[in-house]
Parts: sequence; structure tokens; C-alpha cells
Amino acid sequence: MILADDQSYRDFGFMGNSLVHTPHLDRLAASSACYVNGYVPMSVCRPSLATLLTGLYPHQHGIHFNHPPPGLRAMREMSAAQYQATRATSDYLIERVPTLPRILSRHGYACLQTGKHWEGDYHTAGFTDGMTLGRPADRLGPITGTRQQSGGEWVAHGNGDVGLSIGRETMQPIYDFVDEHAGKQPFFVWYAPFLPHSPYDAADRFRRLYDGKDVPEHLLPYYAEIARFDETVGALLSHLRSKDLLESTLVVFVSDNGLRPHPQRHEQQNARSKLSQYEDGLRTPILIRWDGHVPPGEYQPLVQTVDLVPTVLSAVGLSAEVTPRMRGLDLMPTAIAGEPPPERPAFGAIYPNDAVTLGQPSRHVRGRWVRAGDFKLVVPGPATPALPLALYDLASDPEERSNLAADSAQAERIAALHLLLDQWWPATDDADVTQPQ
Repeated sequence: MILADDQSYRDFGFMGNSLVHTPHLDRLAASSACYVNGYVPMSVCRPSLATLLTGLYPHQHGIHFNHPPPGLRAMREMSAAQYQATRATSDYLIERVPTLPRILSRHGYACLQTGKHWEGDYHTAGFTDGMTLGRPADRLGPITGTRQQSGGEWVAHGNGDVGLSIGRETMQPIYDFVDEHAGKQPFFVWYAPFLPHSPYDAADRFRRLYDGKDVPEHLLPYYAEIARFDETVGALLSHLRSKDLLESTLVVFVSDNGLRPHPQRHEQQNARSKLSQYEDGLRTPILIRWDGHVPPGEYQPLVQTVDLVPTVLSAVGLSAEVTPRMRGLDLMPTAIAGEPPPERPAFGAIYPNDAVTLGQPSRHVRGRWVRAGDFKLVVPGPATPALPLALYDLASDPEERSNLAADSAQAERIAALHLLLDQWWPATDDADVTQPQ
């Protein structure tokens, strides 16, 4: 499983961007079932990654935030021991569910975690091997996920600590893991590098790839990181090929959320991507490559990242492990048949970055959203600041600039989409969230 970190759906060559340098991802897409209208349920990393681990929506797994109560600002004032204990209060949300690595390991798989992982030590999510330990790395700094508290102590920020060196500095832990298990034990690799996420410190050779191209200044540092990430994808696939493993390996690619840089503050997102309700934050291509089983093809119907755990379990013969709480669609039958998946809506909700309390996601909803066909509805939630009621026709208005919610001719459509949302998740219902006991 290859996961981009902060990359918009439109910043891939195979998605029609002629400026960005993604030759390895483009070749992967050409060999894959390519779902161009994929969606994450929330446009920030931790909730989205938890969905990829569990096959559950954030209002089910309960990880709708990056930081648990009382939130990052208050946590920065704590001692290192208090900080670590506070972060651990949400561990049960991942420990008490059958995650993909937990299921696979019970069936004999070795499971390696690398890169982004917000759930403490890699064992917490059920990996058998891993890089993230939930404590400060020996080497301090942002690319080891280590930050200084107000009192001077150093702590693991929570997003992956030493695991964040994968891709940015080395691929060796993955190569060693693959070499150790190839031909001896089935394996699962979670490759979630801190790329193309800021800091945008890619070597000059990645920026020079854009010489002579009319790349806007504020996009160039971000595009250089994308090229850097793309190179690591090529290296990983090349290693699998060199070990005669690529044809027998299921490869899944997706972004954890999208991002577009702010025009003035280049290392920050603009207001219409990460953490927002807009397509640049929520939409992602999803690629499934399985040589000899899944024929390459491009598909337009909507798919969601909640589909991926059921799909992977189906591919490896473990469909019986799909639980009733997993509401995603198994894409494997249609992928193998070379057919598009059935038409259906995609759903999600937007939450603040910090949680006020655990176990009550409905209190934190800034807005719920649904896309059905070409139309997308956003409905306000109780959390502040609430999102405005909005309806967009993505066919004629792909950048969501024209809000149709006040158009009386759209009243019936809004009511029908609102009903779909309430059938997916009633606005005040927390009955399905993971419980501590």
C-alpha cells in the first residue's frame, strides 16, 4: 500500500497534469485499475489513514482528529510524560478494531509499518514490524516527527516519529523486510512517506526537472517534492521487480488527503484543499495493480477509501474477515472483470483538527458532505465554525465556485441528497463509534 501525503488529485500526470513530473506513478496507473473519482472521508491525514487501516468511516472508528482532547495547544504546555499519556488516551480506538495488518498477521502475514502513523507504536495498529515507536527520535526535528514542549522537553509529535525518514532519507527498511520474507512468508508493506508533505526541502535536481516549464512559483517547491516522492515509488516497484515479486504483489495507491499550496505561504495549504470540504482536499485517484488478475483500465464511478480494506481482504481470500461495520464495497470482482464499479454516492464529514472529547464525533462535525453523480451537497454541522450549506455541480463547476444552494430550482435535489446523508449517518448518532470497553 503506497500512500501519498498531501497531494491533490489533479497533481499527477495520469490525471491530466502536463507540468508535474510523475513518470513512475503514471506507469503504475497504466498498469492498474485506475479509479479517477476516489474520495477520502476527511481531508486530513490521521482520520484518513485510520480509515485505510480499519475500513471504517471516522464517525465509526472515532479518530476524527489529529490531536485528542484537550488539543495540541494545551498539550504543548504539558510535561513529556503527560503529553505521551494524553496521546495514549485514544489508543483504544485503533486497538479495539480488526485493522488490516491485525487481520493479515493472524493469517500468517508479516506486516511492516513505515512513514506516517499517528497511532503510537506500530504494534498498536497490529503491525508485526515497523519504524514508528511513539516516542521522540534520537535525531530531533520535523522530519523525525519530534517537537519541543513549552517546558523544553522533546516529544513525539504523533505523526510517525523515526518512521518519517522513509522515502525522505532511505528505502532500506522496506528492502530489508521484503528480502527477509520473500519466498518464505506473505507480507504487507505500509509505505506512507512524509511526501510530498512539507517541509519542501527536495534536492535541487528535483526542481531542475521543471526547468523550461511554466510552473507557478508557489507550486514549484511542492512539485519538486512530488517528483521526489515519485522517484521513491519507482525505486520500490523496481526492488519488487528485481526480486521477481512484482507480478505476484497486489499494489494499492491512494493519497491520504489532497493539498494545494497557499500562493503566498508556500509551505501551507490554501483554504480550499487540506482540512476543507472541497475537491482539492477530498478527492484522490485510487490505483489497484495486480498483474494477471486485474486488467488495466480507467473507471469514472465514485469509489471511496473505505472500499480498500474489503477489497484487499477479498484479493487475498479473506472476505470472511470483512466485518458488518465495514461499509465499503469490495471492488475486486469488478476490477478482475475489467468492469466499472456500480454507481453510488460517496460520503464524508469535515471536523476540526483537535478533539474536545472522545467517543462523540457528532459533536465535532463542521459539515457532512455527499457526492452523488455530478452533484455535491455540504450540510452544516454543530461544530464551530460550521460549514455553509452548499450545492455544487461538479460537471460544470469543478472548482466549486458557484453555490447553488439558494436556487429554488435545486430544492428537490438538495432534499434528496440530504436524505442520502441522513441514511448514511444521522447527524446526532454516535451509536456506531468504537467504545473503550
